[in-house]
Amino acid sequence: MLATAALLPALVARMWSGGVWLGGHWYVLVTVVGALWGAGEMVASRLAVRASAQRTALEVVAGRLFEPSLEEIFRHGVQLARASTSMPWWAPRRSKAVRIRLRADGTSPLRYRIEGPAGAQRLLAITPFGPHVTARPAVPIKDAARRHTVRAEFVLRGRPTGPLREVPLAPDPLQPLVDAVADLRAGLGDLAEIRLDIQRAPKWALRTRRLELLAAARRQERKEAERAARWLRRDAARVEDSLLWQVRQLLAGKGDTGAGRRLVMPPVPRRIDPQEALGKLSGDEHLVRVQLLVLCASDVEGRAFARLAQVQAALDVFGGSSRWAMRGWRLGPWRAGADRWPGRRGFDRRWQYGWLRPPRANWVRLDELTGLLKPPTVHCRLPLLPTDLPTFDLGNPELLLQGHYQGPDGRRRLVATYADETLFEVGVGRAGGGKTERALAQAIGWAHAGGGLLFMDPHRDSWPRALPFLAHDHIAARIALIDLGAIGPTPSVSAWNPLAMQDGQAAHEVVEAVADAFATVLGWDDATAPRAQTILTACLTVLTAVNQAACTADRRDAQATVFQIRALLTDTAFRATALTVAADRLDDDVRAWWQAVFPRLPDDAFTVVLNPLARLAAHPVTHAFLGQPVGHYDSRAAMDHGMIVWVCPGGHGPTDRLLTALLTRDLLRAARARRAVPLAQRRLFRLYFDELITLTGAAPETIAAMFEDLRKYRVTVHGLTQLLSRLPAPVQASLTQNASTLASTSGSVSAIAALTAEWGGRPSPAEVAALERYQHYMTLTVHGGRVGPVRITGPHLDDVFADLARPRRAAALESAAQQRAGCRPLHELSAHAALHGRDVLAFLTEHASTQENVPPPKKERYT
Repeated sequence: MLATAALLPALVARMWSGGVWLGGHWYVLVTVVGALWGAGEMVASRLAVRASAQRTALEVVAGRLFEPSLEEIFRHGVQLARASTSMPWWAPRRSKAVRIRLRADGTSPLRYRIEGPAGAQRLLAITPFGPHVTARPAVPIKDAARRHTVRAEFVLRGRPTGPLREVPLAPDPLQPLVDAVADLRAGLGDLAEIRLDIQRAPKWALRTRRLELLAAARRQERKEAERAARWLRRDAARVEDSLLWQVRQLLAGKGDTGAGRRLVMPPVPRRIDPQEALGKLSGDEHLVRVQLLVLCASDVEGRAFARLAQVQAALDVFGGSSRWAMRGWRLGPWRAGADRWPGRRGFDRRWQYGWLRPPRANWVRLDELTGLLKPPTVHCRLPLLPTDLPTFDLGNPELLLQGHYQGPDGRRRLVATYADETLFEVGVGRAGGGKTERALAQAIGWAHAGGGLLFMDPHRDSWPRALPFLAHDHIAARIALIDLGAIGPTPSVSAWNPLAMQDGQAAHEVVEAVADAFATVLGWDDATAPRAQTILTACLTVLTAVNQAACTADRRDAQATVFQIRALLTDTAFRATALTVAADRLDDDVRAWWQAVFPRLPDDAFTVVLNPLARLAAHPVTHAFLGQPVGHYDSRAAMDHGMIVWVCPGGHGPTDRLLTALLTRDLLRAARARRAVPLAQRRLFRLYFDELITLTGAAPETIAAMFEDLRKYRVTVHGLTQLLSRLPAPVQASLTQNASTLASTSGSVSAIAALTAEWGGRPSPAEVAALERYQHYMTLTVHGGRVGPVRITGPHLDDVFADLARPRRAAALESAAQQRAGCRPLHELSAHAALHGRDVLAFLTEHASTQENVPPPKKERYT
C-alpha cells in the first residue's frame, strides 16, 4: 500500500510531462488521430461496398385502379423501415438503408423502384397493397453518359421538430413530381431521378439528437429571458427619465433620494416542456432518418438545371412546419453544394452504393412520407409518352391512327394504336361531334398503309368526304363503290347474288346466311314462325344446288337468285324441273320433305315468305342489285385481297333493312369461311359501320356475333353510334365487353352516363358532355394493357392529310371505283333481272333432259 502511494506522485508527474510534451508537439497527436480515423474510414468503406453489393431491387407497378388507404401506406412504410436492418452484423450503418427510386427518362411517366438488402427481398416483395400492386425483380439500369448533369441533396429546413405537411391522397401527392417530369424527351437525353433512403432510427443517435434539441431549447429560453430583462430595464429607465416622472417625484417631496425608484424584477426563464421542445422526436415510434438525393441530366445545356428547379418546386408541396430545401449555399450565380467540390464525391458514392449519410435535421415520422411510400394511384394523371402510345407514321401498316394528344408541355402529336391489338372500336357521341371524321381518317391512313377495309355508311356522306384523299395510284386499283342510293338522273348500280356458287362457297353456309338474314329482319324464330323458316331453308337449299349444277356446267349466267324462290313455291313446272336438276345434290331428308311435306302445305303458308320477296322485287334498286346471276360484290375476295370497299345501302325502310341484313350476314359468313386459310396467311381486314343504330336495327344478332367472333379470323369491327343505350342489348353487351377502343365525344349527360360507367366514373359524364367538337375521351389498348381514359383531339382530314388531297382526281376515281364494282345503268340491270327467270328455267329444262338420259349411279352396299 505504501509502495503504491509512493508511485502516485511519479505517475502524476509523468502524465503532466506527457501533456506538456503533447502541447508542444500537438501535430503528432493530430497525425495519429487522423491516421486512425482514416484507417477506420477505409475499413468501413470497404465493408460498406461489400454489403451494398448484396442488395436486391424490385420494380413496383400499380394497377389502374390502385387506391390505397392511409393505413396500407403506413404499413408499407413500416415494412421498409424494418427491411433496412436486414443486413449482416458486420455491415456499417451507412449501408443499412432501403432506397425508393422515382425515375423518369422519357420512356415511362414515373417508374417506382425499391432497393434494399438482399435478406429483405421477401419482406419487400410482399406489399400490403394487395393485387393492385405488383412487385417484380428489377434488372439493373445502365444509363448512358449525358453531357450535362446536376446534383442536389435536400435537407429539412424550418422548425427542427416540426412535421412536414399532411398531404391528402386525392389528388395524388406525387402529381407535382409527375408534372415536373411530364415533358421529358428521351431523344434529348433528359433524365430526372429522386432517391429517398430510409433507415430505422438508431437509439443512441436519437438520444443524442434529443439532448441537442433540449439544450438548444434551454439556450433559446435563456436568451429570451435575458432579452426580456434588458427591455424591462430600458423601459424602467425611460420612465424615470421622463418629465412626468420627475414632476411626480418633486410633488411627493422625494427628490433624488432614490427611495421612489421602480423595482425591476427580471423574468425567470420558463421551464422547458420536453414534449413541446422535442415535437415529433418526443416518441420512439416509427421515427426514421431519411436522405433525399436528386439528379437531373440532359444532352442539351440548361434543361437539367430547369428540371431540377421543377423538382424543387414539386417538393414544396410537402412543406409545413418544416420543408425540403436544397443543401448548400449560394453566392450570386454560384452555388456550393452536392454538385461542387468537396460534396460531389460523397454524393456520387451515396448515389451509387445506396449509402445513407443524412444531415442531422433529416428526422421524420413515417406518416410524413405518405406521398412517397407508394407508386402513383388512380388519382394521379400520368402523361402519355411515345412508349405508352406510339406516334402515328403514315404508311406504317403496324399503326392505326387515333388522333392528336397534347402533352403537359403543350406539344401535340398524332398518336396511334397497334393494328394487331385494335380489334373492336366503338365511337359514341352526338351528331357532328367528329366520330365519322375520326373513323374516316383512320380508314384513309389504313388504306395508304396497304390495308383492306369495308366502310358501310347508310347515308353515303362519308364517301365524297374521303374520295379526294384516296385518289392515289397505289391504292386506286383496290377501291370499289357499292352505291345503292340511286343518285342522279341515270344511276348506276352494282350487282350481287347472295346464292351464287361460282367461287366454291359452302352451300350450307350460304343457305344459313341468307335464311338467318330473313329471320332476323322479319322476326322469325322457332316459336313464332317455324314453318316460314323451314320453307325458306328448303327453297334456298334447292336453289344453291341448282347454282352448283350451273357452275359445273359452266353456265354461271344461269344461276338462280333469291327471286327464283317465288317461282319455286308457286310454279309447279319450275319446281319440278329444279328438283330434278338438284336431286343428286340434295340429301334424303330434303328430298323427302319436298316429296311428302311440301304437297300437304296450304297455299297461305307461302305468303309469309313471298311477301318480303315481293317488296324486294318492287324496289328497282334492290331488284336490280339482287337479281343478277353473277355479281361483282364479293366480300370474301375483298378480305383476302385487301380491297377498299365503300357500301352505301341507302334508305331505312323494311326493304332496306332486309338488304342490310343480307349484306352483314354475308360479311359474317365470309369472315368465318377464312378458317380454312392458315392464320399466318389471313390478311387483316377492317369493317367500319357508320350509323350503328340503323344497321343493328336490321341485323342485331349478326353484328353482335361480329364483335364476338371475327377477331379469330383477322377481321376487326369499328362501330359508330350516337346513343349506346339505343343499340339492341346483345350488340351493346358485345361492344362494351370486347372493345379495344372505347371513345366518346360530347353529348347529353344521361346519354353519356352509360359509357362513363364503363370507365368507373372517371371522367364524369359532365366532363365528357362539356367536350368541344372533335374532342374525345377514349380508352385504348396498347401492349395488351388499357390506356386511359385520355383526352384526344380527333383528326380532321383537311389538317392531318392535307398533303394527300387530290380533289381534281376525285371524279375519275369515283368512276373507276364504280367500274371496278361492275356498276351498270339501273334500267339495264332491271330489265335483265326481270327476264332472268326465263334464263334459269331454260337452263333447268335443258339440264333436266340431259340428266334423264344418264343412268343413275349405282349405290354401294357396305357390310
